[in-house]
Amino acid sequence: MRRRTGPDDPVPGTEQTVNTPRQVPSTVGVIGGGRMGAGIAQVFAARGARVAVVESGADAADAARARLADGLAKAARLGKLTIDPAVVLDRLVVVDDIEQLPANADLVVEAVPERADLKIDVLTKVEAVVDDRAVLASNTSSLSIAELGAALRLPARFVGMHFFNPVPAAKLVEVVHAPATADGVVHRVSEWVRGLGKTDVVVRDSPGFATSRLGVLLGLEAIRMLEEGVADAEAIDSAMELGYRHPMGPLRSTDLVGLDVRLAIAEYLHKTLGERFAPPKLLRDKVTAGELGRKTGRGFHTWE
Repeated sequence: MRRRTGPDDPVPGTEQTVNTPRQVPSTVGVIGGGRMGAGIAQVFAARGARVAVVESGADAADAARARLADGLAKAARLGKLTIDPAVVLDRLVVVDDIEQLPANADLVVEAVPERADLKIDVLTKVEAVVDDRAVLASNTSSLSIAELGAALRLPARFVGMHFFNPVPAAKLVEVVHAPATADGVVHRVSEWVRGLGKTDVVVRDSPGFATSRLGVLLGLEAIRMLEEGVADAEAIDSAMELGYRHPMGPLRSTDLVGLDVRLAIAEYLHKTLGERFAPPKLLRDKVTAGELGRKTGRGFHTWE
Protein backbone atom coordinates (compact mmCIF):
# COMPACT_ATOMS: atom_id res chain seq x y z
CA MET A 1 0.00 0.00 0.00
CA ARG A 2 1.33 3.44 -0.87
CA ARG A 3 2.15 5.81 1.96
CA ARG A 4 -0.01 8.93 2.24
CA THR A 5 1.14 11.98 4.15
CA GLY A 6 -0.60 12.71 7.40
CA PRO A 7 -1.48 16.07 8.96
CA ASP A 8 1.88 16.27 10.76
CA ASP A 9 3.99 15.28 7.73
CA PRO A 10 5.87 17.95 5.76
CA VAL A 11 4.86 18.74 2.20
CA PRO A 12 7.07 16.58 -0.06
CA GLY A 13 10.29 18.40 -0.82
CA THR A 14 10.05 20.87 2.08
CA GLU A 15 11.46 18.65 4.80
CA GLN A 16 14.89 19.52 6.19
CA THR A 17 17.66 17.35 4.73
CA VAL A 18 20.48 16.38 7.10
CA ASN A 19 22.29 13.79 4.99
CA THR A 20 23.78 14.43 1.57
CA PRO A 21 21.17 13.49 -1.08
CA ARG A 22 21.71 10.24 -2.95
CA GLN A 23 23.50 10.68 -6.27
CA VAL A 24 20.55 9.19 -8.11
CA PRO A 25 17.20 7.84 -6.90
CA SER A 26 17.20 4.13 -6.15
CA THR A 27 13.86 3.42 -7.88
CA VAL A 28 12.60 5.30 -10.94
CA GLY A 29 9.50 5.07 -13.10
CA VAL A 30 9.43 6.31 -16.70
CA ILE A 31 6.12 6.66 -18.53
CA GLY A 32 6.70 6.15 -22.24
CA GLY A 33 9.32 3.91 -23.85
CA GLY A 34 9.97 5.85 -27.06
CA ARG A 35 13.31 7.39 -27.96
CA MET A 36 13.21 9.91 -25.10
CA GLY A 37 11.71 7.61 -22.49
CA ALA A 38 14.13 4.79 -23.29
CA GLY A 39 17.04 7.22 -23.09
CA ILE A 40 15.92 8.53 -19.70
CA ALA A 41 15.51 4.98 -18.39
CA GLN A 42 18.95 4.01 -19.74
CA VAL A 43 20.85 6.82 -18.02
CA PHE A 44 19.26 6.17 -14.63
CA ALA A 45 19.80 2.40 -14.86
CA ALA A 46 23.42 2.91 -15.95
CA ARG A 47 23.98 4.85 -12.70
CA GLY A 48 22.53 2.06 -10.56
CA ALA A 49 18.81 2.82 -10.30
CA ARG A 50 16.12 0.18 -10.68
CA VAL A 51 13.85 1.46 -13.45
CA ALA A 52 10.32 0.52 -14.50
CA VAL A 53 9.27 1.73 -17.95
CA VAL A 54 5.53 1.88 -18.69
CA GLU A 55 4.29 1.45 -22.26
CA SER A 56 0.76 1.07 -23.59
CA GLY A 57 0.15 -2.48 -24.74
CA ALA A 58 2.24 -5.60 -25.27
CA ASP A 59 3.57 -4.63 -28.72
CA ALA A 60 4.74 -1.21 -27.55
CA ALA A 61 6.32 -2.81 -24.48
CA ASP A 62 8.23 -5.28 -26.67
CA ALA A 63 9.44 -2.41 -28.86
CA ALA A 64 10.60 -0.50 -25.77
CA ARG A 65 12.57 -3.53 -24.53
CA ALA A 66 14.30 -3.81 -27.91
CA ARG A 67 15.01 -0.06 -27.91
CA LEU A 68 16.60 -0.28 -24.46
CA ALA A 69 18.76 -3.26 -25.44
CA ASP A 70 19.88 -1.53 -28.65
CA GLY A 71 20.69 1.69 -26.80
CA LEU A 72 22.84 -0.10 -24.24
CA ALA A 73 24.63 -2.12 -26.92
CA LYS A 74 25.39 1.08 -28.86
CA ALA A 75 26.68 2.82 -25.73
CA ALA A 76 28.99 -0.13 -25.06
CA ARG A 77 30.31 -0.11 -28.65
CA LEU A 78 31.07 3.59 -28.41
CA GLY A 79 32.87 3.15 -25.09
CA LYS A 80 30.23 5.23 -23.27
CA LEU A 81 29.25 2.40 -20.93
CA THR A 82 31.85 1.12 -18.50
CA ILE A 83 29.88 -1.90 -17.27
CA ASP A 84 28.34 -4.91 -18.97
CA PRO A 85 25.13 -3.89 -20.81
CA ALA A 86 23.49 -7.04 -19.47
CA VAL A 87 24.00 -5.78 -15.91
CA VAL A 88 22.23 -2.51 -16.74
CA LEU A 89 19.48 -4.30 -18.64
CA ASP A 90 18.84 -6.43 -15.56
CA ARG A 91 17.92 -3.24 -13.66
CA LEU A 92 15.23 -2.40 -16.23
CA VAL A 93 11.71 -3.77 -16.46
CA VAL A 94 9.05 -2.82 -19.02
CA VAL A 95 5.39 -3.05 -18.02
CA ASP A 96 2.20 -2.18 -19.88
CA ASP A 97 0.12 -0.56 -17.13
CA ILE A 98 0.74 2.38 -14.79
CA GLU A 99 -0.74 0.27 -11.98
CA GLN A 100 2.44 -1.85 -12.21
CA LEU A 101 4.72 1.03 -11.23
CA PRO A 102 6.59 0.40 -7.95
CA ALA A 103 4.71 2.24 -5.21
CA ASN A 104 8.02 3.13 -3.52
CA ALA A 105 9.46 4.92 -6.58
CA ASP A 106 11.56 7.93 -5.62
CA LEU A 107 11.00 9.60 -9.00
CA VAL A 108 8.55 9.13 -11.87
CA VAL A 109 9.19 10.95 -15.16
CA GLU A 110 6.52 11.13 -17.84
CA ALA A 111 7.83 11.16 -21.41
CA VAL A 112 4.62 10.84 -23.42
CA PRO A 113 3.74 12.94 -26.51
CA GLU A 114 3.50 16.71 -26.14
CA ARG A 115 -0.23 16.95 -25.38
CA ALA A 116 -1.38 18.56 -22.15
CA ASP A 117 -4.50 16.37 -21.83
CA LEU A 118 -2.47 13.19 -22.24
CA LYS A 119 0.20 14.30 -19.77
CA ILE A 120 -2.40 15.29 -17.16
CA ASP A 121 -4.16 11.95 -17.55
CA VAL A 122 -0.87 10.07 -17.08
CA LEU A 123 0.30 12.17 -14.12
CA THR A 124 -2.95 11.85 -12.19
CA LYS A 125 -2.89 8.08 -12.68
CA VAL A 126 0.73 7.95 -11.48
CA GLU A 127 -0.16 10.01 -8.39
CA ALA A 128 -2.80 7.44 -7.48
CA VAL A 129 -0.23 4.63 -7.52
CA VAL A 130 3.02 5.90 -5.98
CA ASP A 131 3.80 7.02 -2.43
CA ASP A 132 3.21 10.65 -1.55
CA ARG A 133 6.94 11.22 -1.07
CA ALA A 134 7.76 10.40 -4.71
CA VAL A 135 8.82 13.27 -6.95
CA LEU A 136 6.79 13.53 -10.17
CA ALA A 137 8.38 15.11 -13.24
CA SER A 138 7.42 15.97 -16.80
CA ASN A 139 9.84 15.81 -19.71
CA THR A 140 7.79 18.42 -21.56
CA SER A 141 9.84 20.82 -23.67
CA SER A 142 7.32 23.66 -23.66
CA LEU A 143 4.02 23.05 -21.81
CA SER A 144 3.28 24.91 -18.59
CA ILE A 145 4.43 23.04 -15.47
CA ALA A 146 1.97 25.09 -13.40
CA GLU A 147 -0.97 24.04 -15.59
CA LEU A 148 0.02 20.38 -15.58
CA GLY A 149 0.63 20.45 -11.82
CA ALA A 150 -2.71 22.11 -11.08
CA ALA A 151 -4.41 18.78 -11.80
CA LEU A 152 -2.40 17.00 -9.09
CA ARG A 153 -3.32 16.50 -5.45
CA LEU A 154 0.24 17.42 -4.40
CA PRO A 155 1.61 19.97 -6.91
CA ALA A 156 4.49 20.82 -4.55
CA ARG A 157 6.27 17.60 -5.55
CA PHE A 158 5.90 18.22 -9.31
CA VAL A 159 8.69 19.66 -11.48
CA GLY A 160 9.80 19.89 -15.09
CA MET A 161 12.75 17.68 -16.01
CA HIS A 162 13.50 18.47 -19.66
CA PHE A 163 16.03 15.99 -21.08
CA PHE A 164 17.56 16.40 -24.54
CA ASN A 165 17.89 14.01 -27.46
CA PRO A 166 19.86 11.74 -27.52
CA VAL A 167 19.54 11.48 -23.75
CA PRO A 168 22.65 9.35 -23.05
CA ALA A 169 24.94 11.82 -24.88
CA ALA A 170 23.25 15.15 -24.07
CA LYS A 171 24.85 16.99 -21.14
CA LEU A 172 21.96 19.28 -20.19
CA VAL A 173 18.76 18.79 -18.21
CA GLU A 174 16.51 21.81 -17.80
CA VAL A 175 14.87 21.79 -14.34
CA VAL A 176 11.66 23.84 -14.45
CA HIS A 177 9.90 25.02 -11.30
CA ALA A 178 6.35 26.32 -11.09
CA PRO A 179 5.18 28.63 -8.27
CA ALA A 180 3.80 25.60 -6.40
CA THR A 181 6.98 23.48 -6.72
CA ALA A 182 8.72 23.02 -3.37
CA ASP A 183 12.29 24.34 -3.18
CA GLY A 184 13.41 21.00 -1.76
CA VAL A 185 12.11 19.19 -4.83
CA VAL A 186 14.10 21.48 -7.14
CA HIS A 187 17.22 20.89 -5.03
CA ARG A 188 16.72 17.13 -4.98
CA VAL A 189 16.14 16.89 -8.74
CA SER A 190 19.20 19.06 -9.46
CA GLU A 191 21.30 16.72 -7.32
CA TRP A 192 19.97 13.71 -9.23
CA VAL A 193 20.80 15.38 -12.56
CA ARG A 194 24.39 15.90 -11.40
CA GLY A 195 24.43 12.28 -10.23
CA LEU A 196 23.74 11.30 -13.84
CA GLY A 197 26.89 13.18 -14.87
CA LYS A 198 24.81 15.93 -16.49
CA THR A 199 24.45 19.67 -15.87
CA ASP A 200 21.25 21.13 -14.46
CA VAL A 201 19.94 24.56 -15.49
CA VAL A 202 17.12 25.76 -13.22
CA VAL A 203 14.53 28.00 -14.89
CA ARG A 204 11.17 29.50 -13.96
CA ASP A 205 8.07 28.06 -15.59
CA SER A 206 7.42 30.06 -18.77
CA PRO A 207 6.27 29.02 -22.29
CA GLY A 208 9.15 27.18 -23.94
CA PHE A 209 11.32 27.65 -20.84
CA ALA A 210 14.83 28.78 -21.89
CA THR A 211 15.93 26.13 -24.36
CA SER A 212 12.85 25.48 -26.50
CA ARG A 213 12.05 29.18 -26.68
CA LEU A 214 15.46 30.01 -28.15
CA GLY A 215 15.97 26.78 -30.09
CA VAL A 216 12.57 26.85 -31.78
CA LEU A 217 12.92 30.51 -32.72
CA LEU A 218 16.26 29.82 -34.43
CA GLY A 219 14.86 26.72 -36.13
CA LEU A 220 11.79 28.54 -37.46
CA GLU A 221 13.91 31.33 -38.91
CA ALA A 222 16.17 28.76 -40.59
CA ILE A 223 13.06 27.14 -42.15
CA ARG A 224 11.90 30.55 -43.41
CA MET A 225 15.32 31.14 -44.96
CA LEU A 226 15.09 27.78 -46.72
CA GLU A 227 11.52 28.61 -47.82
CA GLU A 228 12.72 31.96 -49.25
CA GLY A 229 15.64 30.36 -51.10
CA VAL A 230 18.32 32.22 -49.12
CA ALA A 231 20.45 29.04 -49.11
CA ASP A 232 19.99 25.27 -49.10
CA ALA A 233 19.67 23.26 -45.90
CA GLU A 234 23.29 22.12 -45.86
CA ALA A 235 24.57 25.69 -46.25
CA ILE A 236 22.31 27.07 -43.52
CA ASP A 237 23.38 24.38 -41.08
CA SER A 238 27.07 24.68 -41.97
CA ALA A 239 26.90 28.45 -41.44
CA MET A 240 25.78 27.98 -37.84
CA GLU A 241 28.05 25.01 -37.14
CA LEU A 242 31.22 26.63 -38.49
CA GLY A 243 30.45 30.30 -37.98
CA TYR A 244 28.90 30.11 -34.52
CA ARG A 245 30.33 26.78 -33.34
CA HIS A 246 26.90 25.20 -32.91
CA PRO A 247 27.42 21.42 -32.66
CA MET A 248 24.44 20.91 -34.98
CA GLY A 249 22.72 23.30 -37.37
CA PRO A 250 19.08 24.35 -36.75
CA LEU A 251 17.62 22.30 -39.63
CA ARG A 252 19.53 19.15 -38.75
CA SER A 253 18.51 19.69 -35.12
CA THR A 254 14.86 19.97 -36.21
CA ASP A 255 15.22 16.67 -38.06
CA LEU A 256 16.62 15.05 -34.93
CA VAL A 257 13.85 16.38 -32.67
CA GLY A 258 11.16 15.54 -35.24
CA LEU A 259 9.35 18.03 -37.45
CA ASP A 260 6.00 17.03 -35.93
CA VAL A 261 7.33 17.68 -32.43
CA ARG A 262 8.81 21.04 -33.44
CA LEU A 263 5.54 22.02 -35.11
CA ALA A 264 3.54 21.19 -31.97
CA ILE A 265 5.89 23.28 -29.83
CA ALA A 266 5.81 26.17 -32.32
CA GLU A 267 2.00 26.14 -32.35
CA TYR A 268 1.93 26.30 -28.54
CA LEU A 269 4.48 29.13 -28.43
CA HIS A 270 2.63 30.96 -31.22
CA LYS A 271 -0.53 30.83 -29.12
CA THR A 272 1.18 31.92 -25.90
CA LEU A 273 3.97 34.26 -27.06
CA GLY A 274 2.81 35.71 -30.37
CA GLU A 275 3.50 35.95 -34.08
CA ARG A 276 7.28 35.50 -33.95
CA PHE A 277 6.63 31.80 -33.33
CA ALA A 278 4.18 31.34 -36.24
CA PRO A 279 5.08 28.02 -37.96
CA PRO A 280 6.26 28.47 -41.60
CA LYS A 281 4.18 26.86 -44.35
CA LEU A 282 7.16 24.66 -45.33
CA LEU A 283 7.17 23.07 -41.87
CA ARG A 284 3.45 22.36 -42.02
CA ASP A 285 3.75 20.94 -45.54
CA LYS A 286 6.55 18.56 -44.59
CA VAL A 287 4.67 17.28 -41.55
CA THR A 288 1.56 16.73 -43.70
CA ALA A 289 3.71 14.81 -46.20
CA GLY A 290 5.09 12.59 -43.43
CA GLU A 291 8.64 13.97 -43.74
CA LEU A 292 9.28 14.10 -40.01
CA GLY A 293 13.09 14.00 -39.92
CA ARG A 294 15.44 11.24 -38.88
CA LYS A 295 12.69 8.92 -37.64
CA THR A 296 11.15 8.73 -41.13
CA GLY A 297 14.42 9.01 -43.09
CA ARG A 298 13.64 12.41 -44.57
CA GLY A 299 13.06 15.92 -43.24
CA PHE A 300 15.19 18.89 -44.21
CA HIS A 301 17.99 16.36 -44.83
CA THR A 302 17.99 12.73 -45.98
CA TRP A 303 18.92 10.23 -43.26
CA GLU A 304 20.21 6.69 -43.61
